[in-house]
Amino acid sequence: MVRKSRLPRHILVIRNSAMGDVAMLPHALRALLRRYPDVHVTVLTRPLFKPFFFGLNVDFLDADYKGRHEGLKGLWRLAAEARACGVDAVADVHGVLRSRIIALFLRLRGVRTARIDKGRVEKWFRLGFSNPAAVPLKHTVIRYCDVLRRLGFEFPNPRPIKRCVRPNPFGEKNGIWIGFAPFSAQQGKNYPLKLAAKAIKMLSERYNRVFIHSGGGDEAAFAEEMERAHSNVTALWGRVRLDGELDLIANLDCIVSMDSLAMHMASLVASPVVSVWGATHPALGFLGYGCSFDNVVQLDLPCRPCSVYGSRECKFGDYRCMDIPPKMIIESVAAVIERQTVSEKCACSEGQAETRADDREPERRPEVSGPCAGSGGEEP
Repeated sequence: MVRKSRLPRHILVIRNSAMGDVAMLPHALRALLRRYPDVHVTVLTRPLFKPFFFGLNVDFLDADYKGRHEGLKGLWRLAAEARACGVDAVADVHGVLRSRIIALFLRLRGVRTARIDKGRVEKWFRLGFSNPAAVPLKHTVIRYCDVLRRLGFEFPNPRPIKRCVRPNPFGEKNGIWIGFAPFSAQQGKNYPLKLAAKAIKMLSERYNRVFIHSGGGDEAAFAEEMERAHSNVTALWGRVRLDGELDLIANLDCIVSMDSLAMHMASLVASPVVSVWGATHPALGFLGYGCSFDNVVQLDLPCRPCSVYGSRECKFGDYRCMDIPPKMIIESVAAVIERQTVSEKCACSEGQAETRADDREPERRPEVSGPCAGSGGEEP
């Protein structure tokens, strides 16, 4: 493929946080590299996030904002390191003060830059206005793609990732495995612990294994309590690293997640997700890429969404948007499992039909004489 000479040859893509937003970036880079496989991509992010980019031909520039890249001098040093790598374009898909300064320093060195349009105004107009018929806003992954397009690249929107086999960190799988991630960094996206305990109990009664995804501290303590209460429940904190957690999610039949990291990790490995939404809303562009709106669980309240990122305090003080009955979640999980079972049966039936067709003797075609005989062409 011939690439236009005006296009950048080495792009620095900046996205430092949050984890869920970084986990959406590989979708955009996969689409870019499918169309432009000779373009060199370096991702400026934290070393912790590298497993998200598994299978992508990208390099990394590690950000150390508490060490050698701290302050303006540190950012100038970071920009110099990027330029020394041969970077000739910057795609700032973060759009915060720090990333803007890095892009500015590189622009002063003659490097082309483009920055994300987060659509803040259109998102603000959706707050406090619940309209089920409203058209979803542009997805964050597409906004990432638009930044790359402003650098001159032309490519279609990413296709959802197809599910593939990954190693299972918990050994041989028997029966149906479900993941449950009730936590988030924002209170407006956290599932209440009492309801979470009921949901875990119901899931453990219906399925063979349930894995609780959590952080440390109080979250890990809750997960361990659930593990002690139910023999088929496993608390993941401290047992797997980030790459191992991705491998596990790839082997789950379904994962229940809030508007949080686990949903985006599942989208990276094409695992079915039941996503639970409270203060935020999937129509604002943060639903896991490729995840179905049919598997969204939420309450229809006139005050929703009250926040774009879930950081705003509830004006009622009770976060009633997260008082979602566990039964709603369990029913949605059951629907996902049922659809998978039907799909697998259909695939099995099609495979058997193809096998029977292959076993039949091929029909004998009449011999053809004349100029077409033996030519492989169609009969006149």
